[in-house]
Formats: sequence, structure tokens, C-alpha cells
Amino acid sequence: MTAALKPLSLGRDTLLDRLGRRVADRLQSQTSGYEPYTPSDPETLARTLRPGDILLVEGNQKVSAVIKYLTQSTWSHAALFVGDETPLTLDQATLTSVERPQLIEVNLGEGCIAVPLTKYRTYNTRICRPVGLTPEDRNALVSFMVSRLGLKYDLKNITDMLRYFMPAPPVPVRWRRRMLAFGSGDPTRAICSTLIAEGFERIRYPILPEITRAPGHAAATSTYSREEILHIRHHSLYTPRDFDLSPYFEIVKPTLEYGFDYKRLEWAPGREGP
Repeated sequence: MTAALKPLSLGRDTLLDRLGRRVADRLQSQTSGYEPYTPSDPETLARTLRPGDILLVEGNQKVSAVIKYLTQSTWSHAALFVGDETPLTLDQATLTSVERPQLIEVNLGEGCIAVPLTKYRTYNTRICRPVGLTPEDRNALVSFMVSRLGLKYDLKNITDMLRYFMPAPPVPVRWRRRMLAFGSGDPTRAICSTLIAEGFERIRYPILPEITRAPGHAAATSTYSREEILHIRHHSLYTPRDFDLSPYFEIVKPTLEYGFDYKRLEWAPGREGP
């Protein structure tokens, strides 16, 4: 897989640099009316997440709405949990686990950064866990992500970002994913899961099913599905939805991890059932 990130030029800002930042800022502005059904509790997430887990996020930015539409998914963002492996400043060393930067993510306009779990306390989230990772592979995955911290994106390709101002482009479903691959690349990769996918590829952990059928193996069934998988792999373009649908990642729900018992629920008056 080719590198997904390109450092910004050290030279003087050009007009395109400044315009690119303005466009990125507009795309990252939040939409109104977003209300999560089950917002994440950072303390519960901190107890549940393990290094190597992927946290999917239902974002409420303008660019998030386009990604959700194009990928036909509720998930528009993905971050990798690395625990305490991110380098801390002196001020951050005294913070609680939920306040420390334990997630590594890639954002349009910001590049690769580390953020705390509290960032997503008001969002719907989902934990996708790779199964059976060896300690060596887990360490390699985390180290790869940590090593990418601070990398920036070249925002000069304005046309690559302008398409995200159209929240529902009138194109057939089978072409929508390919719209994410339109253009030359950097802004595209800034809002998808390419970097996380690259980390898993380096340890040879699968994300999508096998393309050919084989007894006892997960495989894409339809011709369209196989072509879609080939397309995604060819462009090294994975989206948050791929981790959710992958047969190789376990969906972990914190509420069920700690002994959920429906008999112990206390229902409000008038909600006891029929």
C-alpha cells in the first residue's frame, strides 16, 4: 500500500494553501440537529478498549454527512486506540486516562493527531476489535500509528475537497464509493481509513473477505461484491464501514462486556410492559 500522507511544504504559504485551509474548515464545521441515541461514556470506553481496537464514530460534520451518504453507512470516521503509547507532554502526564490522548486519527486539515476519548462523549460509536493479534503484531500496529503522528496533508488540491460540499450527489449506489477515489488523493485520504488499513496490512491482518471462494473461508458471494473489494484494494481506499462489516473484526459493546442482566433494570412507571 502506498503511503497515505504527505508532509506540508516548509516554504511560505501560497494562496492555495490559505484557500485550502478555509475549505477544510468549512467541511469540518458541524451540522445542526445531531442527537446521538447512545452517546459514549468515556470511562466505560476506557475500561473496554484495548490497544489495536478501532473506534468508529458517527460524525456530525459537513464532510461526515457526505461520507455516510457515499458509503451507505452510519459511520463516517475511524480512530485507532493505542492506550498509553502516545508521547505525553508534562501537562498531559497528570491527566486521567479518558483525558489523555489515547486515540490516533487522521483529520482533514489536521493530519495525523492523537485525541482523548472525551472528544467523542457526545457521539454514537462502535468498537471493532481484531481477533487473536499476537503481542508482537499488536505492538507493531501501535508503533506504526504512533510513528505517523504529526504528519500533515497538502491541501492545495481544492477540487478534491469541493465535491464534499454536495451532501447527496445524484449518482447510482454502485458509483458512490468510487467518488471517494476521485481526484489526486491527499484530501481524499485525509477523511478515510487508509492509514489504519495500512497498519493492519503491514502485520498482514485481513479487513475484507477473500475474493475467491474456498471451503471454510469467508468470501464475497456476488460478482459486484468481488469487484468492489478488488476496487477498494487497488486504490488502498478503506472506509469506516469496512471495519464494521469485516468478518475478521469483533463488534464489542461495552454494556454487554460487564455482565448485563435485563432482570436488574428498573423501568419507569408505565413501562413495565404489556
